[in-house]
Amino acid sequence: MMDTEAIRRTARAQTSTMVRRLGVLVATESPPGAVAELRSCADLLDDWGSTVLGRPAHRIVHDGLTHLLWPAPDQQVLLIGHYDTVWPAGTITDWPFTVNGRIATGPGVCDMKSGIVQMLTALSLLPDTSRVGLLLTCDEESGSPTSRSLIEQQAGRSRVVLVGEPSTDTGALKVARKGGSVYWITVRGRAAHAGVEPHLGVNASVELAHQLLAVRTLAAEGTSVTPTMLRGGTMTNQVPESAQFCVDVRAWTGAELDRVDRMIRAITPALTGSQLLVHGGVNRYPLQESVALPLLAIAQRVGRRLGLPPVVGVHAPGASDANFTGALGVPTLDGLGGVGGGAHARDEWVDVSMMPDRAALLAGLVAEILDGSAGPTDGHPAGPADGHPAGPADGHPAGSTADRFVVPRA
Repeated sequence: MMDTEAIRRTARAQTSTMVRRLGVLVATESPPGAVAELRSCADLLDDWGSTVLGRPAHRIVHDGLTHLLWPAPDQQVLLIGHYDTVWPAGTITDWPFTVNGRIATGPGVCDMKSGIVQMLTALSLLPDTSRVGLLLTCDEESGSPTSRSLIEQQAGRSRVVLVGEPSTDTGALKVARKGGSVYWITVRGRAAHAGVEPHLGVNASVELAHQLLAVRTLAAEGTSVTPTMLRGGTMTNQVPESAQFCVDVRAWTGAELDRVDRMIRAITPALTGSQLLVHGGVNRYPLQESVALPLLAIAQRVGRRLGLPPVVGVHAPGASDANFTGALGVPTLDGLGGVGGGAHARDEWVDVSMMPDRAALLAGLVAEILDGSAGPTDGHPAGPADGHPAGPADGHPAGSTADRFVVPRA
């Protein structure tokens, strides 16, 4: 068993280094889909991560996007994070990284560059990282389209997944997350002169208005169905022949996501002569607390030994890559990143004074898992959560679910 007092003391000695690294990482902008900027950020993280782990990263490139993977031959624990942010290039110019007392602000400071710094620090505190894998992706904010199969493949060869997404502003870990779906609904109408012969047209924008109101009725308690982006028409004097809108769906259960999916696909046109085309579907099934609570219990024990405030778990409405790993039945704990708030907003912040203790908590958690992971399992693979198939929707292999980590009873 590791000396938890030494872990916390060593982590706190790295406070200034952690804050400095956070400033460098925030200043290295990483907007969604920006190949050049993401590559520069990957170069920085490749250097940091390879130094800490003592082994080179595998640079996995899809559609020009660089994901960094440090696999372990006998991978017991997988740490996951993403280095892309929602902020466009140039944001750092008018909103630079700033530290005022305990609070740091800047684009991506909370979601989730502080979490990456904490993960790297935690790895530096461990005497042996040979059974720990690290995966840093660059498309999470876009729905993980190019990294999902990689995430699921690496989770499938791991006993436990720990995710460095932000915690809450009180430091709570995340033991459950809503799942999410995204739909693009295209309306086909018929063009006509808006002033001379509007009656000969089929107005796609009017049909869109009917459907916007219709999909909102699919919401239920705990399930949101929210129209977001929309567009229609091309000229002010033409009856629109096409229109499109997007729908964001969030729910606590896979059954709810499936219900909304069936109903969206069953919608019918309100205007004679119009057509509806539905694209998209379920992106992430929910992270169920059943895959997280055993790991939370370990984190709570480690927190007590470190002398930290009580570690608690909460349900979070937002989704993350933890949804993918949890849906495979792999024990997954999320929210191990920075203590802060305002993600995706101009008031995004993180408490830098908490970063060393959070790194110590993660290091202690990994050490505890490694100490207890060599024993036999109870013979019951975790299996997919919420009754859904373990494999991803795109047909990529999910990896074996055998020999999962079994948490010893406290």
